[in-house]
Amino acid sequence: MNLKTFKNRVFRCSSENEFNELALELFQWQSTNVPPYREFLTLLKVSPSEINTVEDIPFLPVSFFKSHNVLAAGYTPKLHFTSSGTTGQIPSRHPVVDRMLYKNSYEKGFQHFYGDPKDYIFLALLPSYLEREGSSLIEMAAGLITESDHPDSGFFLDNYDALKAQIRKKRTDSRKLFLLGVSFALLDLATERSIQMPENSIVMETGGMKGRRKEMIRSELHELLKNGLGVDQIHSEYGMTELLSQAYAPNSGRFSTPPWMRLFLRDTEDPLSAARPGKTGGINIIDLANIYSCAFLATQDLGRVHSDGGIEVLGRFDDAEIRGCNLMVL
Repeated sequence: MNLKTFKNRVFRCSSENEFNELALELFQWQSTNVPPYREFLTLLKVSPSEINTVEDIPFLPVSFFKSHNVLAAGYTPKLHFTSSGTTGQIPSRHPVVDRMLYKNSYEKGFQHFYGDPKDYIFLALLPSYLEREGSSLIEMAAGLITESDHPDSGFFLDNYDALKAQIRKKRTDSRKLFLLGVSFALLDLATERSIQMPENSIVMETGGMKGRRKEMIRSELHELLKNGLGVDQIHSEYGMTELLSQAYAPNSGRFSTPPWMRLFLRDTEDPLSAARPGKTGGINIIDLANIYSCAFLATQDLGRVHSDGGIEVLGRFDDAEIRGCNLMVL
């Protein structure tokens, strides 16, 4: 497989047939070249040559990113993305060979749902992520801030007064405010700081209370944020350390993916089978941007498919560790 050509094809993917072709091609390459995935398939007694449909591809549990170096043989990572977590937990480590691949993924994914970053002023309220190294979310937010090319875009750690001043600032341009924040910090802003967002602003939560507040269902969180910030909708982002792409929910908490990413549901009792229609299932992900690690991942999240095709993230399996973005309990 020509990796340079494959990268270009990933972000030009525009149909289900193209996606399936790329997924099968990448599966064949990774089943040979990514040792932990190859060993996983061997343990399952899966012969890659017999995999002819996307539905038959086995998904690697994300826990392998804690216990193994999920990296194609012969490649050296330029950086590692690491997961957040509580004291004593083993973090996930995602080796990233091509930083530009991640940049292309988050930029093109954002453009797919929201258009040109230059149409926005980005205000990033991500204290728990800024306080540590290796956050893929911080890398993405920093890139969007840079792409916005506006002096008012930036990060806010604990300086809510400065953030409120930026929100209330009178501007002569037509750019919208885009407030991206971790859930507990947005709740602090909405319920304790008395601020109303300007008309047409976008507020996006990335999930996660990080032990700072009690966990709550997404609908409850969104109602509090809508009332406290004066917006009609709360948007959501679904990403994780083990991925290079993100899903977005512009409203109602139902996530959609860019063309090179797919979410599936697996049976909660039989992880190698698809969930029955209408049933809650474990979320499996194909992320074709994960070229040098593994594109086929079984997460610890639970979801439900709606009639419009959007996937609602409901929470995590009972024995899953608390970490990462979009932690919401049932």
